[in-house]
Amino acid sequence: MTAPRARAARTAHALDLDPERVGNDLAALVLTVVELLRQLMERQAVRRFDEGTLSAEQEDRLGTALMLLDERMDDLCAQHGLSRSDLNLDLGPLGPLLADPDPRGW
Repeated sequence: MTAPRARAARTAHALDLDPERVGNDLAALVLTVVELLRQLMERQAVRRFDEGTLSAEQEDRLGTALMLLDERMDDLCAQHGLSRSDLNLDLGPLGPLLADPDPRGW
């Protein structure tokens, strides 16, 4: 067996894919991306609040939208048996993907 084939064979055995968990794993990955985008939008909103570039109406609408998105993330995580901390990926030497996946500690 050549070196690349041997490596591929070892990798195939190491994956140990469980068909029952594939759906939940995919949901966790999608929710991780959504949580990352939610956090980025929240940081951008805070920056705009601090700079004073939003009208009072825009601040209210943005605050409400972010609050509803946060609640929806809680619902989706609960629906799939996940916590926000489950969504945080360890990027090795770069550290965790998410700044604070669950600031409330839930």
